[in-house]
Amino acid sequence: MKDHAEWKRLFLTAAGVVALTAPIILGELTAPRLRAQAPTVQSPAVAQWQIDAGGKMAFDVASVKSNKSNDPSNSNVPLGPGDTYSPSGGLFSAKHTTLLNYIMFAYKIPSLNDLHGIPDWVMTDHFDIEARAQGNPSKDQMRLMIQSLLVDRFKLAIHTENQTKPIYALVLLKPGKTGPQLQPFADDGSCPTTMSFSAPPAPPSALTSKSGLQLPSMPCGDFRVLPASAPGRFRVGGKNVAMTLIARQLPSGALAGVDRPVFDRTGLSGTFNFSIEWTPKFSGPAPTPPEFTTDDPGPIFTEALQEQLGLKLESTTGPVDVLVIDHVERPSAN
Repeated sequence: MKDHAEWKRLFLTAAGVVALTAPIILGELTAPRLRAQAPTVQSPAVAQWQIDAGGKMAFDVASVKSNKSNDPSNSNVPLGPGDTYSPSGGLFSAKHTTLLNYIMFAYKIPSLNDLHGIPDWVMTDHFDIEARAQGNPSKDQMRLMIQSLLVDRFKLAIHTENQTKPIYALVLLKPGKTGPQLQPFADDGSCPTTMSFSAPPAPPSALTSKSGLQLPSMPCGDFRVLPASAPGRFRVGGKNVAMTLIARQLPSGALAGVDRPVFDRTGLSGTFNFSIEWTPKFSGPAPTPPEFTTDDPGPIFTEALQEQLGLKLESTTGPVDVLVIDHVERPSAN
């Protein structure tokens, strides 16, 4: 049985909503240079983004340590599938982060529904990774280097399967019309292209605010946890986000309660600013976490999707590329 902290963590993992924490100063790195990918590994299909980023590559030095503390997770590189990134001079530094987070980051996986065969410890054990590469690699190149690290240190072996399975199509509730909390992106200068560690929080916003979408200055291309308008609710928002990412990433967390992959079928082009707030609904043996217990319930996720974003989920079937974990093991001490 998962406690309420685990349910909250699972949502943040699955949705890729990672806090933009301050960079960590790199200490002494004593681990040897990463080896090439082991020949026993069964590789997943190579995605176009991996080819565009330059193919297989590795850090020059890296350290991996188990972290059994209760400290919050943080990273100098946002671990979601979005594009938010400040070049770090080759430094990757993450603390108290689950292996699941690292795997989803490395392979740009937007949803837990796209990853099968996950051992329980991969979702619960936390690790610190500090690594450095030459030059100033891009975010996708950082992903490729983490792939090599996972193979080298965790003996990760995965493969890709294309499966036809039940999915949801994300469509417009009314043709040609979005909801009040989903607006086309307009560059007004409040959307920096790099991470900001001092951005003010967004003011709480009414669920269908007629005064307009209220968002703080935040980096473009990813999601951020925002203050909710009432206790017991959960709110996220983003700026300059593609509808494909909203469809694949937003419904994937435990708090959203959507148990199928979601694909964009809205027909909307361009990028968007958005905010959505809902009351998490829990079922089965897991208890409702205290922070999501309220006497003033708001809409559940699918209701908020319709009321606030003007979108809905339609049940259908379709092809899905699923990554399957064949083997993974805890790393040996550095």
